[in-house]
Amino acid sequence: MQPPKAADAPDAEPRPDTPGTVGSTLSAVAEEQAERVSGDEPLLPARVHRPSDLMRLLIGVLAVAVLFAFAAFAHGTTTGLEQDITKGTGQAPDLLIKIAGLVSSIAVLLVPVVFAIERLIKRDGLRIADGVLAAVLAHGVTLAADLWVAQSAPGTIQDALTQPQPGDALSDPVHGYLAPVIAYMTAVGMARRPRWRVVLWVVLLLDAFAMLVGGYTTPFSIILTVLIGWTVAYGTLYAVGSPNVRPTGQHLMAGLRRVGFRPVSAMRADETLDSGDQSDRGRRYLVSLEDGPPLDVTVVDREQQAQGFFYRVWRRLTLRGITERRSIQSLRQALEQEALLAYAAIAAGANAPKLIATSELGPDAVMLVYEHIGGRSLDALEDAEITDELLHGAWRQVKALQSRRIAHRRLTGDAILVDRSGTVFVTDLRGGEIAAGDLVLRMDVAQLLTTTGLRVGAERAVAGALEVLGPDAVADCLPLLQPIALSRSTRAALRRLARERSQREREAVLAASDAAKRARAQEHTAQPAVSPDGGADTGPKTGARTDRKALRNQKQAEKRALDDALEEAREEDLLSQMRRQVLLIRPQAPVEPVRLERIKPRTLVSCIAGAIAAYFLISQITQPDFGAVAEQAEWGWVAAAVGFSALSYVAAAMSLLGFVPERVPFGKTVLAQVAGSFVKIVAPAAVGGVALNTRFLQRAGVRPGLAVASVGASQLFGLGCHILLLAAFGYLTGTEKTPSSLTPSRTVIAGLLTVAVLVLVVTAVPFLRKFVVTRVRSLFAGVVPRMLDVVQRPQKLLTGIGGMLLLTGLFVMCLDASVRAFSGPDVPHLSYASIAVVFLAGNALGSAAPTPGGMGAVEGALTLGLIAVGLPKEVAAPAVLLYRLLTLWLPVLPGWLCFNHLTRKGAL
Repeated sequence: MQPPKAADAPDAEPRPDTPGTVGSTLSAVAEEQAERVSGDEPLLPARVHRPSDLMRLLIGVLAVAVLFAFAAFAHGTTTGLEQDITKGTGQAPDLLIKIAGLVSSIAVLLVPVVFAIERLIKRDGLRIADGVLAAVLAHGVTLAADLWVAQSAPGTIQDALTQPQPGDALSDPVHGYLAPVIAYMTAVGMARRPRWRVVLWVVLLLDAFAMLVGGYTTPFSIILTVLIGWTVAYGTLYAVGSPNVRPTGQHLMAGLRRVGFRPVSAMRADETLDSGDQSDRGRRYLVSLEDGPPLDVTVVDREQQAQGFFYRVWRRLTLRGITERRSIQSLRQALEQEALLAYAAIAAGANAPKLIATSELGPDAVMLVYEHIGGRSLDALEDAEITDELLHGAWRQVKALQSRRIAHRRLTGDAILVDRSGTVFVTDLRGGEIAAGDLVLRMDVAQLLTTTGLRVGAERAVAGALEVLGPDAVADCLPLLQPIALSRSTRAALRRLARERSQREREAVLAASDAAKRARAQEHTAQPAVSPDGGADTGPKTGARTDRKALRNQKQAEKRALDDALEEAREEDLLSQMRRQVLLIRPQAPVEPVRLERIKPRTLVSCIAGAIAAYFLISQITQPDFGAVAEQAEWGWVAAAVGFSALSYVAAAMSLLGFVPERVPFGKTVLAQVAGSFVKIVAPAAVGGVALNTRFLQRAGVRPGLAVASVGASQLFGLGCHILLLAAFGYLTGTEKTPSSLTPSRTVIAGLLTVAVLVLVVTAVPFLRKFVVTRVRSLFAGVVPRMLDVVQRPQKLLTGIGGMLLLTGLFVMCLDASVRAFSGPDVPHLSYASIAVVFLAGNALGSAAPTPGGMGAVEGALTLGLIAVGLPKEVAAPAVLLYRLLTLWLPVLPGWLCFNHLTRKGAL
């Protein structure tokens, strides 16, 4: 426990309470001071945003969506349900119906008013304000839902939510007065009070019964009304925040007196729990008593208990074989679990703080009282203070816990406490587990091994574990020495060390490169000139060949020097070092990591990407009349368009490999370009292609910096070719006579002027200039040296530029074939230059658009462009549809297959 921030102890020493004596007066003064504890902790926020409110909001939105989907697609079921309910309620006595309607109509308005008065009397007006705000928002949502159902919703949804009324009218789909009342009652917290909750449900059931029997509503309308009110209420609470009910130090003092202690002061421990896996441990106080040693008190409230909720849910979903504590746990369950673990740890022989008392601090918090242990955590110790005996003490505590199958689950540096005598204690047992399985116990060993390794190095950490646990127990944890099995704070520390290692490697490579350049410059300066009549000079051709060979040898020597420098600077990560140390003792120990992830993030992204692609594909292909389109198409040109689209992936591979001096398999490169057709569905085309190609080159053996530079050089050359081709074809098209009043050459000029204006604006505004320069620099870092390296290889340069020109030509020919497939004899033929301008302009818009694959922007630009150059709308629309189908949608499935194939082979 860290020293307190301040002390509020009274100056006088308290004495026994005797009526009429000075001792009783001092005791009264001490109690009065305890009542007025202030400054014992930072000011708490007045409102908090609870994750539980957000979860209820999302559940409500999902329930509303499911209700609409059920009403839209299960028309027969909804109709039959309404008929059954109408038939059943129609047998109710008229008197009962009238009484229910009268009582519910009065109670729906009276109950909220009565509850508001009760809250105002108890000075809880903020809750009433929250309820009123939620009611107003619910009324607005109700009006919007009524308007949508009446004017735009499908007929099946209207039938499910409305009833015919006299005068060809329909009932309201959502009840305009009931949804605000439900939102109000939920926001003010009536549902959490048993008596008010009973009244609330009785009123709602009576109102629903009266309206159903009277034919004023439908069952789905009532359900939708309740869901809207409930969802809006929790959305309001999450947006504005709920009143903070966390107990303060004064509540803590009162609670301690109720369990028999006589506290003098209570102050927060000087600890900051910013790490994500430690944020729900509770607030800690150091409490001074009138007599006896001080106490360590932990206060756990609902707000702190909810911290890390989404992280725990994610861990439960993604990890297999690991039992995480329940994501939603009551305060009493948390209290009982921590108390059980505290008693079990001491019974197992481990040094753990002794639990003295537990108590509730109202309905929203609990406290646990421990004996005070004066000491410092492992994180607070200096490296020189962490001795081998201290490490052995920490491992002895783990051995004691594991002898009784107790898992700690949080063996980080701040869970190991060292008192003034050097005794090691384990704290923070709240997240532990009784009767733990072998996997969880081995994870504890791996976690503490990594925790100590971060402080004292791999060799001492492994030696300390071997001394206490033995070689077998330590060797069993090797498959769990992987980041996913460690705590969040430990993973962050490992990532920081990895960044530092990468920085040192880069500095070593840069130093070696500078040294090689200086040596080459000195060698070039010291090389003697050869006279024209010298015997060694055999002619200009021989001299040039010798110079090229010498330059090639120098480059190879420089590359070897860089590789040697990188190899010398390369360091093992901490986990690899610890594995190596254990294998020195147990060479036959298993080192293959245990697969702990049930769902990898990449798998989840692939599923989401597939769903998005399917949605956009269905929305695109359901709009046109494919029967008419198929009748008009000339299938010979369709086949030609398919061929041009397939060959474009070969050209894309050439355009990439032309800027990669290293040897990369051509076949896998083509598959990577096909895989890019899947990636660009879920990301902007330029961003997705750059990321995939960079990853592919790294996996192919190209160093990360050079891979980024190669892709950047390819993108830079591609941009230059695109601009030159657009200007050239725009000029050629401007010399032609087209039936359009808007000639492409003027469009090109206007586009170039627009780009120039944008460039001037970006360079003139400092914020925009910094924003663009930062991203461009990170993308094209090292591009210029890479381009110079490629320029010295004419064959590679020819391959790259030729691939780019071929790629553009194939896309233009694919678009041209798509146009010809729907052009009849009466449609004027467009020149190749005109189609090229349309394609280049549309492709530029697609790359700039933030939508995946340029969806929407490319289709609109190509269609408008073809119409502008004289193509009828009836031909332009199906031609663009066919072109996008061949270049964007049909390659999605092959791209997904190639993506998974390359991933399995380790190429991505």
